[in-house]
Amino acid sequence: MRRFWAGSLRFRLLAATLVAVLVALVLAGLLLGSLFRSHVQKQFADTLTAQLDQVTARLEFDSNGQPQLDPALLADPRWSRPYSGLYWQIDAAGPGAVKRAQLRSRSLWDTTLDAPLDELTPGPVHVHAVTGPAGTELLLVERTVQVDGATGGPWRVLVAADLSPTEAAVTRFNGVLALSLLLLLALLCAAALAQVAVGLAPLRALNRGLADIQGGRSPRVQGRFPAEVQPLIDNFNAVLDRNAEVVARARMQAGNLAHAIKTPLAAMAQAANVSAAQGPTALATLVQEQVDVARRHVDWHLARSRAAASQGVPGTRAAVAQALAGLLRVMAQVHAARHLSMDVASIDPELAFAGESQDLQEMLGNVLDNACKWARHTVQVSAQRLALSDPPRFQITVEDDGPGIETSRRDAVMNRGARLDESVPGSGLGLAIVHELVGLYGGRVELQDTPLGGLRVVLTLPAAGVRLSPPAPAR
Repeated sequence: MRRFWAGSLRFRLLAATLVAVLVALVLAGLLLGSLFRSHVQKQFADTLTAQLDQVTARLEFDSNGQPQLDPALLADPRWSRPYSGLYWQIDAAGPGAVKRAQLRSRSLWDTTLDAPLDELTPGPVHVHAVTGPAGTELLLVERTVQVDGATGGPWRVLVAADLSPTEAAVTRFNGVLALSLLLLLALLCAAALAQVAVGLAPLRALNRGLADIQGGRSPRVQGRFPAEVQPLIDNFNAVLDRNAEVVARARMQAGNLAHAIKTPLAAMAQAANVSAAQGPTALATLVQEQVDVARRHVDWHLARSRAAASQGVPGTRAAVAQALAGLLRVMAQVHAARHLSMDVASIDPELAFAGESQDLQEMLGNVLDNACKWARHTVQVSAQRLALSDPPRFQITVEDDGPGIETSRRDAVMNRGARLDESVPGSGLGLAIVHELVGLYGGRVELQDTPLGGLRVVLTLPAAGVRLSPPAPAR
């Protein structure tokens, strides 16, 4: 499973997309959270600065230079409510010492603001985060005020407010932001899945097309594909067409060669027969024997070369039921004088051989001909697909009620020219050719006993896939 995911294009695309999206959303969340916190704190500091300006504007000094501030002049009621979260304080900033809380708001009650001892010049505002009453976190702003003509030193005006509402607002924003980013992540994940599914759809269509070729349902990859994939499909189909042309040319050349050899062999056989009719001679007998040997070799190599050329060619298929029906009609005519009973079980019309029709007829024809030659009364034929076979295969079984073949002699009949009974006409090539052709297609031939008393021949051959409707064009 790990190797599958590591080699999966879908997994790679999804993983890269999701990692990039996740990193981008995390960085965006951190940046937005930081920007919001900075914005809220700046707004809070600006509000405190406005409060500081109000306190500074209401600050007065008596003739001795001592500060005075009437709380009634401050509009915000929180200045008078103890521990309300809004505080002001006036410190004396004399040379070398600071006298804290010369004046302070009622909201401070019995506490004071403890601000860092900055070197302040009159005018600039300094901002600090300090601890206030009951351990609360405060944001403090301060400035130094110098009284013109006064004998006392400068005065520090401090205003502070509780940071809890600001932190609560930041926390709420971060929560909403996190939920929003999670929702966005889910939507982007769904979009990535849809994008990968749509993007890889042509590859799935290509895979179905290749499966149709392998199953013999189509000789080429059908349908139209996106511009990025179509050149690959066109080149692949061109290779298939070229391969089909090479196979067809090889088969034609093999047929032409066989015809060219058989013609002089037929002439030689005719001459030998004429000579033998006038009077048996050693030369005529020798010529007849060698012509028979040459014919057997031609038949053997012609069948073998045809099967070798067509074996594994994409898109080839042959209907089993149709081939059997035609061969049984021929056998019924050839062996009509013997009045044999041909029993054929029901065969699935979709059952097909993944190979050339001529090769299927060659194999079945030899097996049926042997069965009819040896049968006494009955020949039974059946065919069925193997359920759990990978790659797909099917079996054809041919049984007769003849004398059968001893187990010890069954391997011998698979050899070229082997004949167990010279009284029965034949070249001894039937089962040998079948064995060779079946082997070229990756199948097997089994000779078994049958309840009929004769021989059961079981052919296991590659099955073509069930024909499907042409695939829809991929876009």
